[in-house]
Amino acid sequence: MSDQSFREREIRPPALMAEQRAAALTDIGRLLSRYPEFIHVGCPACGAESASPRFQKNGMCYVDCGECETFYINPRPSPALLEWFYSGSPNYEYWNKVVFPASEDARRRRIFVPRVDQVLALCRKYSVASESLLEVGAGFGTFCAELKSRGVFSRIVAVEPTPDLAATCRERGFEVVEAPVERLPDTHAASFDIVASFEVIEHLFAPREFIAHAVRLLKPGGLLMATCPNGRGFDIETLGSSSNTVDHEHLNYFSPTSLTSMLEKSGLDVLECLTPGRLDAELVRNKILDQEFDVTHQPFLRTVLIDEWERCGSAFQQFLIDQRLSSNMWIVARAPVRAGRP
Repeated sequence: MSDQSFREREIRPPALMAEQRAAALTDIGRLLSRYPEFIHVGCPACGAESASPRFQKNGMCYVDCGECETFYINPRPSPALLEWFYSGSPNYEYWNKVVFPASEDARRRRIFVPRVDQVLALCRKYSVASESLLEVGAGFGTFCAELKSRGVFSRIVAVEPTPDLAATCRERGFEVVEAPVERLPDTHAASFDIVASFEVIEHLFAPREFIAHAVRLLKPGGLLMATCPNGRGFDIETLGSSSNTVDHEHLNYFSPTSLTSMLEKSGLDVLECLTPGRLDAELVRNKILDQEFDVTHQPFLRTVLIDEWERCGSAFQQFLIDQRLSSNMWIVARAPVRAGRP
């Protein structure tokens, strides 16, 4: 069930977010200063070249794929430009040094304990060995720390290309690869029962290439577990460019349909795709309360999210979860058991 007690402020302390927004604006300026180096691309999910404009935000152009349910930033920073951006990001430095430490206990309880519970449950459900796990985009290392505390996996590897965050993971005692997953050497091929990627794929220039490398790292029959925003979710569809999920770092906004199709075309067997997010209704409600989103002519939203919030809010969020309409998405896929997989 949706946990109505879970609040956005627990994981994003309001007292810290003004400075975080300033750091994010600095990052946007850094990117826009090199806008001539942005590259036009086809759809990151299906490769189609047909796209129509959706909206602009922070100097970035968002387009809708003409073939699948994906929207994305186009043109976008090149891989080299993205590497430069993340390696010197004031925003990521601030999250690492200030926001993550201040909110880690709440994040651990609200996000990472349930996330580890889910990973272990999926291992049991699909009879996958729990010996080795690689997390792509380990960030502050909270998932790895919580997973290690369970004593289930004998080997946990953190892949984190951002220097400050990689250093934090090392300080916490983890085996760390400070490079994009695409650069992992062949010595890591077919080495992991689980490749986990939480809130990463939306940041990538070439997500299909990323998936191909994730498949390479999996043992036969191993599981890829990934989370990302659902571009067809309530928060994003309702707020559009006003959604905080729509930002300069998120290049790709898949739907359950388009993400499933992309993974299947990469040779994976998609086992399930869920949208278990718990904050959609509150995020939209907060925008209304802050007078950043007007529901004067949307009486249904006004009733559910404002007037009858205590009675309807939790049930409405559960409806979004059940109908795959939350803006947070989980997907689980199995690598082929046969030899010669992609």
